[in-house]
Amino acid sequence: MKPILKGKKVAILVADGFEQIELVEPKKALEEAGAETRIVSPANGTVQGWKHFDPADRFPVDIALDAARAEEFDALLLPGGVANPDELRTIARAVRFVREFFDADKPVAAICHGPWTLIDAGVMRGRTVTSWPSLKADLTNAGAKWVDREVVVDERLVTSRKPADIPAFNRRMLEQFSEADLRHYSSSAAKGT
Repeated sequence: MKPILKGKKVAILVADGFEQIELVEPKKALEEAGAETRIVSPANGTVQGWKHFDPADRFPVDIALDAARAEEFDALLLPGGVANPDELRTIARAVRFVREFFDADKPVAAICHGPWTLIDAGVMRGRTVTSWPSLKADLTNAGAKWVDREVVVDERLVTSRKPADIPAFNRRMLEQFSEADLRHYSSSAAKGT
């Protein structure tokens, strides 16, 4: 794979209970494309992955959530798993961290239950998204249009439904993350900044 993300830093925000494959496979794709990834978490030391309903592997936390700053990253990945976003959305610092990426117009990719945290960040109104089907009502109530597609891109936000969609999710995530500099430059030039 071409190093289309060489020099890019991607934050991967997770709490205990993330769906392991939704971290491992996108992280691998990002790194193969040249990105530097960092696991950001409220957990200390390591964070627990899950394979559906069973504990899987533990992963080292690269940066504690309290020390992480969105301005130090080019993009954000939000894996799913039920417990992971359910915890993150109750942590004010996690919600602010996510919101900072949107405020800075940086690309964000969320899969499966990952969009739950986006609801609490207040960034869903007017967007077209997908997710695990059980989030449909929550996302709709937050002002999003929910569609049942393997991957959806709305501006700089990439969303996907489930682990089976990871290949399509990874392709679109890499496209969006690699195009971010060009789009930012174009919009800055148009604004005269």
